[in-house]
Amino acid sequence: SLQGAGTNEKVLTEILASRTPAEVQNIKQVYLKEYEANLEDKITGETSGHFQRLLVVLLQANRDPDGGVDERLVEQDAQVLFRAGELKWGTDEEKFITILGTRSVSHLRRVFDKYMTISGFQIEETIDRETSGDLEKLLLAVVKCIRSVPAYFAETLYDSMKGAGTDDDTLIRVMVSRSEIDLLDIRQEFRKNFAKSLHQMIQKDTSGDYRKALLLLCGGDDE
Repeated sequence: SLQGAGTNEKVLTEILASRTPAEVQNIKQVYLKEYEANLEDKITGETSGHFQRLLVVLLQANRDPDGGVDERLVEQDAQVLFRAGELKWGTDEEKFITILGTRSVSHLRRVFDKYMTISGFQIEETIDRETSGDLEKLLLAVVKCIRSVPAYFAETLYDSMKGAGTDDDTLIRVMVSRSEIDLLDIRQEFRKNFAKSLHQMIQKDTSGDYRKALLLLCGGDDE
């Protein structure tokens, strides 16, 4: 995603938004060993602006560990996000980056609920209105993964196959990389959210040995 001319922001977004801090640390170590380069330096050289800033925050893998949730801090973060977006002329992207990039998963889930209560909007609606481009896509991916990593990958798989043509790179990457992690959960979310099974959609959208291999990875239908 980083080699050669241009950068594949979609792949950077998908991987850094969805992996745990421990996985990110391992990725950085293996990247250094395999390519004799520092991943953070490489990403800094290939990206810019607030998009780069959030990627670096996620790469640093300093998300708070899950533990007890302090409702006072939940309220505080929800208010900060509200003031940084909906209540502000322009957007204070740095506040979104810091809170979404470093707070624990259980804390952020409560922040999203509180944000809805305070503002009347889902946090995704605010991000959609207040940001754009690669930063918007990355913020939305982080929020979706905080809510549910399997649901995020179910949507990623659906998007890779919907409409005309198939995004084979994404389909292969997700099916292979999640096959021994959470593919059963992804299948459940897929069935729940898209009124068809992942198995059916692969069956309809691919062919030949490629289809057979994907269906074997999928492991079964959910009808």
